[in-house]
Amino acid sequence: MVADVLRLRLTLLVNGFRRSAWQTVGFLVAAVYVLVLVGLAVAGTAALGVGEPATARDAVVVGGALLVVGWWLLPLLFFGQDQTLDPQHFVLFGIPARRLATALVVAAFVGVGGTALVLLSAGSSLAWVRSPALVPVALVGGALGALVCVVGSRALTAGLAPVLEGRRVRELTSVAALVVAVVAWFAFVRLTSGDVGLSPQGLRDGAASVAHVAAWTPLGAPWALAGDVADRAWAALLVRLTITGATLALCGWWWSRALAAAMVTPARSVEGSRQEGLGWFGRLPASPTGAVAARTATYWLRDPRYAGSLAIVPLMPVVLVVVSGGDLHAPVLLLAAPLVAVLFGYSVSNDLAYDHTAFALHVAVGVSGRADRWGRCLPALVLSLPVVLVFAVASVALTGRWDLLPAVLGLALGSLGVALGVSGVVSALYLYPVPKPGESPFKQPQGSVTASLVGQSIAMLAVFVLGLPTLVLAVLTLALGNDVLGWATLAVGLAVGGVALVLGMRRGGAIYDRRAPELLQQVLSYR
Repeated sequence: MVADVLRLRLTLLVNGFRRSAWQTVGFLVAAVYVLVLVGLAVAGTAALGVGEPATARDAVVVGGALLVVGWWLLPLLFFGQDQTLDPQHFVLFGIPARRLATALVVAAFVGVGGTALVLLSAGSSLAWVRSPALVPVALVGGALGALVCVVGSRALTAGLAPVLEGRRVRELTSVAALVVAVVAWFAFVRLTSGDVGLSPQGLRDGAASVAHVAAWTPLGAPWALAGDVADRAWAALLVRLTITGATLALCGWWWSRALAAAMVTPARSVEGSRQEGLGWFGRLPASPTGAVAARTATYWLRDPRYAGSLAIVPLMPVVLVVVSGGDLHAPVLLLAAPLVAVLFGYSVSNDLAYDHTAFALHVAVGVSGRADRWGRCLPALVLSLPVVLVFAVASVALTGRWDLLPAVLGLALGSLGVALGVSGVVSALYLYPVPKPGESPFKQPQGSVTASLVGQSIAMLAVFVLGLPTLVLAVLTLALGNDVLGWATLAVGLAVGGVALVLGMRRGGAIYDRRAPELLQQVLSYR
């Protein structure tokens, strides 16, 4: 059974490469990027192992605990792991839940993320390079830690997905997670501040305090086994083995129950609300552009897959406050409006994939590229303009730099126009798989992670290059404090953003007219 599922996972992975050359390129780029980061982490662990053993032990426990937290929580916040082997795909085969769970655990290690986890877990043993006898113990601890990552992640995702499919619940979850992250950041700063500051000794003391607590939790217990053997703390070793075993047993039991329920429960459809009359179709002009705009506006308000684009907007200032170390007057807060503008502009860069089979209607009735591009752009533009203006004024008010308001407005509005224009072109050239309508927004089709990484990188690079003149003027205004430069930034931003928006809609419409059948075939190929 395990061999069959593993072979199926490898076959699906290889077939994804055959489907698109860009998908292969994206996978290779993501693999190289992740492996470089893993190599740096492993090299750092080896360097610590050559030094003081206590520091290396604390670093491994803290790093391992963070790795477990990431594997457990990130799938719940950012649409989850790759759902190529969705348990509901095995409904007709009558496979016992426990056997299927075991097979899916092994299959989880196939891919970029799984390979990185294995390398990091094995690399943690290099912290004991000065004590070769402890390396096998550290390898066992790393293997148990990797199992805790995978089994816990699958259990949480499978068990909570029915609850978190709701749009409101998912937005509240994202907000709560960010609040926890903010509290953790300030707690860390508080722990390592004061007389010692962010000095090496302060960091070591802070890591030691965190490691001492984490080692008695399921997050850090498996990573602390080698340290217990080194200290001959056999009672602590037994307790941590018990904690790790109990965690794996509990998560495995929960996952088995969730799998058993998922294999007999129909997939939930997208939650909706009562709608009387024609909604936006009755409010917007009866034209091709108006019809597309009405449907897009309905998506923005009712489709949970679009919730992520809206939920992250009010959290952007919080992220910048965290980056500034809690300083509400830091100049970095002035980036809130431009960043929100880019997020809104990029939000329509993959609308065709979100349409799925509904896009066939556009092709069948011959909707022009101009109507399609503007119809998808206008709702995002109308929705984002007041939000961007509020963020611009609020950021200037917090920092007390009212003299920079024209520059901030110019950079924000210019970024919005450029991002929308780039999205109009990119969405007609490059698509990537997304969850289909009615599916859980936590599911990720095969190849979506690497493909979206390539698409986002290309789009963001284009936005940066086109918005560079406005950005340079804004930086000069901040550095020199020249009011004339601020008004020049506003004028240039409006001009660049407006031209990029119009040309992007025109160029994207022409590409759409030429590639509409090909785009439809590509969208329908996503499974």
